[in-house]
Amino acid sequence: DSYETLILDALRGDATLFTRRDEVEQQWAFVDPILAGWHAGRQELATYAAGTWGPEQADALIARDSRTWRRP
Repeated sequence: DSYETLILDALRGDATLFTRRDEVEQQWAFVDPILAGWHAGRQELATYAAGTWGPEQADALIARDSRTWRRP
C-alpha cells in the first residue's frame, strides 16, 4: 500500500518521496500571485473543450513571437 510505504520511509528518515520545505515555499511563491489575480477578477481562466488542442489564447500567446505549436 502506498501509504504504508510513505509512513515507513518517514520513520526510516528517507525523504526521497517527500517535497522539501524550501521547494514547497517556492511553489507557493509562484502560484500565489496567479491565485490572487484570479480571485481579484483580473484574468479569466482560459478553458477549452476536452480533446481539443487547448484555448485560442495559447495560440495568440506564442503568435506574438511569430511561433506556432507543433501538432502531429
